[in-house]
Amino acid sequence: MSETKPDPQKIPQNQPSNTKLTNKQNRNADTKRKLYRETMENVRKQVRIESPTPPPQQQSDSIASTNESTPDLMELPRKRFYRQRAHSNPFSDHRLDYPTSPSTMDWSTIYPGTSLAHNRKVEIADIGCGFGGLMIDLGPQFPDSLILGMEIRVQVTQYVEDRIMALRKLHESDPGYKYDNIGVIRGNAMKFLPNFFHKSQLSKMFFCFPDPHFKQRKHKARIITNTLLSEYAYVLKEGGVIYTITDVEDLHNWMVQHLDQHPLFERLSKEWESQDKCVEIMYNSTEEGQKVERNKGSKFVACFKRLPNPDDCE
Repeated sequence: MSETKPDPQKIPQNQPSNTKLTNKQNRNADTKRKLYRETMENVRKQVRIESPTPPPQQQSDSIASTNESTPDLMELPRKRFYRQRAHSNPFSDHRLDYPTSPSTMDWSTIYPGTSLAHNRKVEIADIGCGFGGLMIDLGPQFPDSLILGMEIRVQVTQYVEDRIMALRKLHESDPGYKYDNIGVIRGNAMKFLPNFFHKSQLSKMFFCFPDPHFKQRKHKARIITNTLLSEYAYVLKEGGVIYTITDVEDLHNWMVQHLDQHPLFERLSKEWESQDKCVEIMYNSTEEGQKVERNKGSKFVACFKRLPNPDDCE
């Protein structure tokens, strides 16, 4: 006697498939991220025009029961709303705003709450600042210096900007440090660094866990090359320091080799590194460095001093 197979059209379809459920969850997550970023964009716009009135919270029928997507200025931003690829192609034609020359740059928009922007120039630059951990720890150590983070990724730059605004709001009544001397811009340091900084303007430059570009044909995209080192030497004053750190030994050796070969840089000793507070902060404060620490990885540090120009180059 043959077994009768059930008719697939009569099988109840009460539960949605896992695929449909996953797609719905992804759509809801995308909606939350979009609403969160739109709200924070309104906050950023109001802060730029120094409006004392906070923007009205936006509502969405799809997430009416969820309050976590409508942030206020007092809370720190959450990374899950700023999803972005780990790296970006520096040779792409990104839509970037940059000054025609350093003298045309209005730094008061980056440092709105301090008079330092009118009296001082940026002295410390974190190239590829990521999520801003290094700047936030450096700021209290150098309260009289302007510190700038440059980041090419859109969402990451917005995260750092929102993080700085939240910290300023949280500490606005503190009698001491208020995070007014740190700021971030979206920019491509490999193309437009001289557009932002005058000759011999910077005292410190940080390159923390840059993209290793493992493939040999991609090595030209590394942040340390002979050509770029000449630009860094141009904006770095005599005695200024380039700080590098990475968890990729091959990239560490590459950076050391190129800096050693450049006539305007000299490597500082391990003893100097052990006594410099910036090295300690750099080693422990960046989000990437903390991830390496959790994974029991290695960190490779090298610091180089900017030498005086040769007499025939004066």
